[in-house]
Amino acid sequence: MSSDPWGRVDETGTVYVRTADGEQVVGSWQAGSPEEALAYFERKYEGLVVEIGLLEKRVKTTDLSAKDAHAAIDHIREQVDAHHVVGDLDALRVRLDKLVELVEARREERKAQRAKQSDEARHAKEALVAEAEELSQSDQWRAAGERLRALVDTWKGLPRLDRKSDDELWHRFSHARSAFSKRRKQHFAQLDAQREEARKTKERLVSEAEALSNSTDWGVTAARYRELMSEWKAAGRAQREHEDDLWNRFRGAQDVFFAARSSVFAERDAEQSENLKLKEELAEEAEKLLPITDLKAARAAFRNVNERWEAIGHVPRDARPKVEGRMHAVERAIQEAEEAEWRRTNPEARARAEGLTGQLQAAVDKLRGQIEQARAQGNNAKADKLQRELDGRQALLDQALKGLHEFGG
Repeated sequence: MSSDPWGRVDETGTVYVRTADGEQVVGSWQAGSPEEALAYFERKYEGLVVEIGLLEKRVKTTDLSAKDAHAAIDHIREQVDAHHVVGDLDALRVRLDKLVELVEARREERKAQRAKQSDEARHAKEALVAEAEELSQSDQWRAAGERLRALVDTWKGLPRLDRKSDDELWHRFSHARSAFSKRRKQHFAQLDAQREEARKTKERLVSEAEALSNSTDWGVTAARYRELMSEWKAAGRAQREHEDDLWNRFRGAQDVFFAARSSVFAERDAEQSENLKLKEELAEEAEKLLPITDLKAARAAFRNVNERWEAIGHVPRDARPKVEGRMHAVERAIQEAEEAEWRRTNPEARARAEGLTGQLQAAVDKLRGQIEQARAQGNNAKADKLQRELDGRQALLDQALKGLHEFGG
């Protein structure tokens, strides 16, 4: 008979295992020596140790459910309680009891985790609903629409809540999306109506623009095209499929008119530039008459230049003041020479000038005599008053003498 710390084999081949409750029959062994029997049942014990170790690892490191874990523990416990192995069965029971405690602890952890996840999911869905309800009033149709679609994807990725809570939040979420879709549909329906009205208005503007494209009434037509452009901008945009075509027709009609006007204006500008060159030459010819030494000859020469000037057409507007100013300067010089000649040769004007000078000279002489008399009498106040009157008359006399000198006097 052979034995070890955890089991023995009696003379009949019966194998026993030692436990805290005493020896328990493991089984019968008739195929070999007692050592071989114990070794066989010890290997079975080691198999249970390995199985418990693997189960402990699964419970600690995987998401094995409590139900499946308890089923596995019960299965191993049945084998332990059956006493068909040789080894420290009480130690296995202790490990199984601790494993039960671990499973229950993990169950509570998962329950708390699920409660936390549920709470987080509720807050997340409430936040999604609040944002969706805010977006339902937005007029940023594209951005808000894209954001609402993104919120739906986010919602789908969140865990479900209890049926009642989940249904209530989803109803609010869905209602917000529907409200936005309804407002957007109304907006674009109104926009379509506005664009149709814009299309009709622009059709009318295009027709008028095309009718005006061959006009040669340059100023009036150009002004009308500016008005048409203002009306075009005020009309708003038509539908995309019509807008570009209408604009091309509208712009094309203007281009025809303005190209024709530019061609005419280019010819006119070339002609006016040539006119300017001719008038500058005449202005230079007129300026050579200055200074005037022979009034009669200068007047005749200027008349000849001016006749040729008048025969020449328009010059560019920005150059007109300068070149005309040169001619006017010569004309004023001739006029001033004529006035001086007239004053010099007019006998009536000379007689009036001589008469006025004589009168003023007599008045000045008389005032001087009165001043001397007043001072001799000691009447300085009267003398000062007469002196001021004398100063005024003397100034007039000086001016009259200057005029008389111009007559050659």
